[in-house]
Amino acid sequence: MEPLFLNPYFQEKIWGGRKLATDWGYQIPDGKIGECWAISAHPHGPATVKNGPYQGQNVAELWADHRELFGNAKGEVFPLLTKILDAEASLSVQVHPDDAYAEEHEHELGKTECWYVLSAEPNSYLIYGHHAQTREQLKEMIDNGDWEHLLRKYPVKKGDFVYVPSGTIHALNKGIVVLETQQSSDTTYRLYDYDRVDAKTGKKRDLHLKQSIDVTTVPHHDPKLNITEEKFGDSYVKTFVTAPLSPFFSVYEWRVKGELDLTRQAAPYTLVSVVDGAGKITCDGKTYDIKKGDHFILPFQIKSWQLSGDLQIIASEAGDQE
Repeated sequence: MEPLFLNPYFQEKIWGGRKLATDWGYQIPDGKIGECWAISAHPHGPATVKNGPYQGQNVAELWADHRELFGNAKGEVFPLLTKILDAEASLSVQVHPDDAYAEEHEHELGKTECWYVLSAEPNSYLIYGHHAQTREQLKEMIDNGDWEHLLRKYPVKKGDFVYVPSGTIHALNKGIVVLETQQSSDTTYRLYDYDRVDAKTGKKRDLHLKQSIDVTTVPHHDPKLNITEEKFGDSYVKTFVTAPLSPFFSVYEWRVKGELDLTRQAAPYTLVSVVDGAGKITCDGKTYDIKKGDHFILPFQIKSWQLSGDLQIIASEAGDQE
C-alpha cells in the first residue's frame, strides 16, 4: 500500500494573491488565488489522487467506494479538510456554526478549524474573539458598526498555532499565510467585510448578520491549549491539539532532522502536509521523495513509517466519528 499523494484544488478569492505559485511552486490559475484545498473531499473542491491504483479518483470517491482505506471509519462524509490560505488582503470578519446549527440550516457539517502560521509580515494580527458580554450587546455593536470596540486583535508570527472553535468570531488579516485544518465544511457567516466591492460583480459581498449573531459564542473565552513536545534525537513531535479539547481532529508538527520513526496509534488514517524542506518517507519497504508543498494521506493499511531528511510537516487525524 502506498501513500495517497494528492493534486490540490485551487480557489480564487477576493483577498487572495500569488504566493501559492511564487512561494510554494504550485501551478495555479490566473487571478487572486487565496486557497489551496490540499486534502479535500468537499464537493466545492475535491483533491484527486496522483499515484498508484487510485490515480485520478478524488478523495470523496475513495471515501464512498473504498472505505477500507480509512479503516472503515464512520460518517457519511470525509470529516476533514486541509488548506493553505494566502491572505494578500484581509478576509472578512466571520464566524462558523457548530454541527447542530449547520445540519439544520446548511445541511452540512459545522466548522471548527485551526491555523498553523506559515508566514506573517511584521506586526501581523488576526481578529480573534470579541468584547461583547451578552448577545444583546453583540447585536447592538454589530448593528452600530462599532467594530473598533467589538473586535479583538490577536498578534501572530510564523510558527504560531491558533485553535478556532465554531462560534468564534475571527479573520485572517493581510500578509498572513496559514495551513488550516478544519471540519469538511464550506459554511461561513460574514458579519463585516470592510465595505469592499467585488470587482467581478461590482457589488458588496453578502453579509449574514442574523446567522452570525445566532451562532457566536458569548462571551468569548480563549481555549486553553496544552501544547506538548516529544524529542527523538534532533527531531521532535509537537502535539498542538487533541481530544477532549478538540473532538473533531488532532493536529501535530513533525520536525525531522535526520530520521524520525513513527507508528500510528488509535487513528485509522493520517493526513500529511509538508510545509518546509525536503526528504523521504519509507513505508512498507518502499521509499518516496517528499518536499514542501506535498500533501498525502497515509491509509489504514500503513501502520508505521520512517521520515528522513530536513522536513517540517503538519499532520492531522480525525476525531472519533461514532
